[in-house]
Amino acid sequence: MADFSAALNEDQRELQQWVHKFGESVIRPAAAEWDEREETPWPIIEQAAEIGLYGFEILAEGMMNDRSGLTIPVMIEEIFWADAGIGMSLMASALAAAGIAASGTSEQLIEWVPQCYGTPGDVKLGAFCASEADAGSDVNGYRTSAVYDEATDEWILNGTKAWISNGGIANIHVVVGVVDPTLGSKGHASFIVPPGTKGLAQGQKYKKHGIRASHTAEVVLDDVRVPGRCLLGGKEKLDERLARVREGKSGNAQAAMQTFESSRPAVGAQAIGVARAAYEYALDYAKEREAFGKPIIMNQSIAFLLADMATEIDASRLLIWRASWLGKNGRFENAEGSMAKLKAGRTATWATERAIQILGGVGYTRECPVERWHRDAKIHDIFEGTEQIQQLVISRAISGLRIE
Repeated sequence: MADFSAALNEDQRELQQWVHKFGESVIRPAAAEWDEREETPWPIIEQAAEIGLYGFEILAEGMMNDRSGLTIPVMIEEIFWADAGIGMSLMASALAAAGIAASGTSEQLIEWVPQCYGTPGDVKLGAFCASEADAGSDVNGYRTSAVYDEATDEWILNGTKAWISNGGIANIHVVVGVVDPTLGSKGHASFIVPPGTKGLAQGQKYKKHGIRASHTAEVVLDDVRVPGRCLLGGKEKLDERLARVREGKSGNAQAAMQTFESSRPAVGAQAIGVARAAYEYALDYAKEREAFGKPIIMNQSIAFLLADMATEIDASRLLIWRASWLGKNGRFENAEGSMAKLKAGRTATWATERAIQILGGVGYTRECPVERWHRDAKIHDIFEGTEQIQQLVISRAISGLRIE
C-alpha cells in the first residue's frame, strides 16, 4: 500500500480549479443575498446540479475511485472558500449519503443515495437526523424510539430530532433511532424515511448566527411507519449485533458515530475553506490599505499576524489531508480525524477573527464579507462533535483509557 502523499494528481488539480471557478463566479456573488434571506439557495443548487457539482455521481467518484482520499476535501475547501452557508446547502445531502453508506447494504446505497440528490431540473435534498434537543454530543442520550411491528414488517419511529440540516424539506431523511434503550448507544440503528411518509414534519426552523443560507430545523416523527427494508443494514444484521452486545461482546460503532467518524476530515476542509477566504481577503487589504504613509502590511504587527494565519491554515490542511488518506486506507491510529477537525475548527474561528482585526472597523460591518465568514466559522467548533468532544476522543485514543 502506498504511503501518504500531499501531492495532488492532475485530475484533482483540474477539479480544484473547476470548483474554484464555479465558486468564484456563481456562489460568491450570491452569498450575501442568501445569507440575508436565510433560505435554501435553490437556484444555486440547480446550477451546481446542471454542471455535475451537485449529485451522487461526483460523490461516488470521489469516495470510490480515489485511493488518496484527497478528492473530497479538495472539492469541499473550494466550495466553502466561496461561501459556507451555500456550501452547507450543497453538502448537507452528502451527510445523509454518508449515513446510508456507513450502515446500509450495497442495494440500499443504490436505491436511496441518488434520491438524496435528484436530477438536474428536479433536484432533491437529503437530511441526516441524529442530534436531539437534549442529546447532541451525548449520543447515549438519544430518545427517538424505533419499534418493530412484526405483523406488518414495519418500524415505527417516534421522537424529535434537532439541528438538522435540510430537516423537514429533504426528500430522504436518514433517522437514527433507539431500538434497545438498555444498550445505550449500542442499541441504535439508522432508518430511511422515504419521501411523503406520513407522520414526519418540520418543527421549528432555527435562526442561526452563521451558515444562514443552509436550512436547519427540527424534524418531528409522530408514529412514522417505514417498511422493514428501510432499516439500514437489514434486521438480520441488527439482531446479530444486538445479541453480541447483550452477551457482553463488542459490537460495531453505533449509527451516528459511524457517520461522524467518516465525515470529520470533510468538516475540517469546510473550516479551512472559510479560514482561507478570510486570510486572502485580509492579505489583499493589508497590501492596499495605507496608514501613516505606507501599506499596513509593512508593519510587523500585521505582517507577522498574516504569516501566522498562512502557517496555521497550511498546517490544518495537512492534518485534514492526512486524516482523509488514513480514513480511506483504514489506517487511523490516534483519532487523526478528530485531530484534523479540532485543529481546523480552531483555525477557522481564530483566522476569521484576526481578519476582522486587520480590517478594523471595515471588517466589523456587514458590507464586508469577513464579518459573515467570522459568523460562519464558529459552527465548525460545534457541529459533528464539539471542540471538547474531539479532545475527549483524542485523549482516549492516545491513552487507551476511558477518560470522562
